[in-house]
Amino acid sequence: MKFWQSIAFAEADQLIEVAKICEDVGFDGVMISEHLLHVEQLQSRYPYSADGKPPSFTAATPWPECWSLIATLAAVTKRLRFVTNVFILPLHHPIEVAKAVASVASFFDGRVILGAGSGWMKEEFDILGVDFSTRGKRFDESIEVLRKLWSGAVVEHHGRFFDFPPVKMCPVPRTPVPIYIGGMSAAALRRTARLGDGWLGAGQTPEQASATAAELMQLRRAAGRGNDAFDIVTPLTVPPEIDAIKRLQDAGVSGTVSYPFSFTIGPTSTIAQKRAYLESYADKIIAKMKGTG
Repeated sequence: MKFWQSIAFAEADQLIEVAKICEDVGFDGVMISEHLLHVEQLQSRYPYSADGKPPSFTAATPWPECWSLIATLAAVTKRLRFVTNVFILPLHHPIEVAKAVASVASFFDGRVILGAGSGWMKEEFDILGVDFSTRGKRFDESIEVLRKLWSGAVVEHHGRFFDFPPVKMCPVPRTPVPIYIGGMSAAALRRTARLGDGWLGAGQTPEQASATAAELMQLRRAAGRGNDAFDIVTPLTVPPEIDAIKRLQDAGVSGTVSYPFSFTIGPTSTIAQKRAYLESYADKIIAKMKGTG
């Protein structure tokens, strides 16, 4: 079982120290979220809350650009891994995404994962002039483009949304960058089974997570990918206790998530408070699950 700490909504000036603490106390990785802008008049419905309103989002919520932040945090740590949870892939041109991700991953081989989602905030797409209604199909084609460019070979692409002649991208990472797909919808699970190296959940009970893991395994077998390496990472909506996490592990879930500090400590917190929380989580959960405590 791998343990991830989400740093969504956290104070930007604390993130370097937070990453160091996460590594020191035994977390396997850090999760970084993406939004480009705060939309003052938001009409889109947030899919993971009962009232459709996003939690903890305000105009003051920091959203550092993902790949520059990952490069910064990877440079001050040695083994910590980083995943975007999630990067809104169809909002961006895949050639630019391929370049940014490959550049960072080339410096920090094996420590960078692209966690990709389709996006829910139509306003962001509208502002950038990107068609929201075709994001699913553009998502699938973008993954194809990324993997072509990351191969390091001369490649070309002629698709519905993207078209380019024979080209070669350099540098590319020595180890292929895994693509984890986020989302709880049936479409997201199908996409994950067909195209993903892993799945990022948005929070479930152990029973729900077990059912989703079984569904993903079935979908992957149907897609002819049942024997491929695959990770399932999801936070729990119940208190993080050893028994609950063991049930996740028994169901085939390979990673779980400690929620953002704004949920576990409060809307704002000091580095000392974050350190105390991370140390407590590591002592009560990580050490015991890894058999060192």
